[in-house]
Amino acid sequence: MANHRYNAYADFFRRTYGERMQKLSIDAGFSCPNRSSNNRTDGGCTFCNNSAFNPSYCTPQKSIRQQLDEGISFHEHRYRKTGRYLAYFQAYSNTYAPLEVLKERYGQALSHPQVAGLIIGTRPDCVDERVLDYIATLTKTHFVAVEYGAESCYDDTLRLINRGHDFATTRRAIEMTVERGIGCGIHLILGLPGEDRNKILLETDIVNSLPINTLKLHQLQILKGSQMERHYDGSLPVPPEEAIMHFQLDEYIALVCDFLERLRPDIMMERFAGEVPPRFQAQPQRSWRRPDGRLIRNEEIPLLVDAELARRDSRQGSHYNPHPKQ
Repeated sequence: MANHRYNAYADFFRRTYGERMQKLSIDAGFSCPNRSSNNRTDGGCTFCNNSAFNPSYCTPQKSIRQQLDEGISFHEHRYRKTGRYLAYFQAYSNTYAPLEVLKERYGQALSHPQVAGLIIGTRPDCVDERVLDYIATLTKTHFVAVEYGAESCYDDTLRLINRGHDFATTRRAIEMTVERGIGCGIHLILGLPGEDRNKILLETDIVNSLPINTLKLHQLQILKGSQMERHYDGSLPVPPEEAIMHFQLDEYIALVCDFLERLRPDIMMERFAGEVPPRFQAQPQRSWRRPDGRLIRNEEIPLLVDAELARRDSRQGSHYNPHPKQ
């Protein structure tokens, strides 16, 4: 097992189940309330182009079983010792449907002989007690976790990115999930409009107050086809309070390490950065590259984080304050 200076989610599975369990992304054909015909906002979240994050085998035109089979084939050459997998309902909001639809689609995934559980990605405004009660029944026989796209802990940011809910909704969804014994994690995007380095680091106090198990950090990426591409393409003046931060790689690694040092030690880290194919990037010149011009791949970021923590002789939680000033 790797000797990380942060609490790695992958290590949890090796400790608990004695093996790696690879996630297999699924696009089960769900949508989200920001895109439906009765949407409460206009055009969805400003950063979103969901297609940028879907693997090539992941499309709703294929059955869930076919996506799982192709996902296993895709990963088995790289992770030869992986025998069991987690079906990751990734695309859009995977609780945004009638309960009977959720039961049918989750059941398809769990019927696969190599699937040991579910990871359900969704929005905090797309769960209720009935849905969570059902998901809780699945935990009796399978590993199940819910991942919420929190994106930011600040209501002013959530309004700017057209998120359609406030942070109180995120906190409430997390508490309802954890009360039922369901594993729970959140995603945060670093560098959103109006969030400078200091504001990002202050989020750690808020994250530490949540009863979550896991955390994903992603850097903001301006994606082709997103509203944010049109707003931040350089053709329109942007007020200072809505400016976005563009991190050089060393700046981002330093920020992540600063964040980790303040983070509760028991929170398991799933990832530190996002990666999309260059064809989806509206600002490819800002991609992180080696001196020879090759792109820095996502799996290299944890190595750089560990190296920076080692350089500091530090680790996750080394500056954690369990009693921050309110």
